[in-house]
Amino acid sequence: MTLKTFGLDQFGFLLFSLQWTILLTVIALIGGGLLGFAVALARTSQLKPVRIAAASYIQIIQGIPVLMILFLSYYGLSLAGFELPPLIAAGASMTIYASGYLAEIWRGCIQAVPKQQWEASESLAMTRLQQYRYVILPQAMRICLPPTVGFAVQVVKNTSITSIIGFVELARAGQLINNATFQPFRVFLAVAALYFVVCYPLSQLSRLLERRLHAGSSR
Repeated sequence: MTLKTFGLDQFGFLLFSLQWTILLTVIALIGGGLLGFAVALARTSQLKPVRIAAASYIQIIQGIPVLMILFLSYYGLSLAGFELPPLIAAGASMTIYASGYLAEIWRGCIQAVPKQQWEASESLAMTRLQQYRYVILPQAMRICLPPTVGFAVQVVKNTSITSIIGFVELARAGQLINNATFQPFRVFLAVAALYFVVCYPLSQLSRLLERRLHAGSSR
C-alpha cells in the first residue's frame, strides 16, 4: 500500500473545497437573512399571536443543535420519501439555523431604535410600513451590521458540520486527504489556516464596524 504525501495537489483540493464552504455560507446568510428578517418583523409585530409564534420559532431553532437540524433534513426526509442532495440538505439546514439567530439579532436592533423615533413617525401620520421603511429600518440596519458580520464568522465555522452527511466542504476535504496521506498534522493545520484566512478578516470587519458605530453614536 502506497501512501500519498500532502503536497500542492492536495492543497489545491482544499482550496477547491473552500469554494463550497463559502458557497454554503452565502446560501445560509441569504436564505437565513430573508427568513430571519420576516421572523424579526413578526417578533416586533403589534399582534400578540404573531409575536408569540415568532418567539417560539426562535426558541426552537436556538434550542436545537444545528447537527440535529441537519439530520432531520437529510436522513429524516429521506425516510419520508424525500431524497435531498447533500448540498440542498446542507443549505436548507444552515438557512434554518441562521434564520433563528439572525431574527433575534435583528429584532434587538429594531427595538434598539429609540422610542422617540416611533413616536415622531406616528405624529407624521405614517403607516406601520412607512415607519419601517423610512425611519426604523435604516437606523436598525446601521446598528445590526457589526453583530451580523460577527455571526457570519460562526456560520463559516459551522459549515464543517455538514461533512457528517458527506458534503465535501473544507473540513470533509481535510478528512479525505488525511485518510489518503495519514499526515493529520499537516492536513488539518492547512485546513485551520484556510478557515483562519476566511474568518479573521470578517472578525476584524465586525470589530471595525462596532468601533465606528460606537464612535458615531457617542457624538
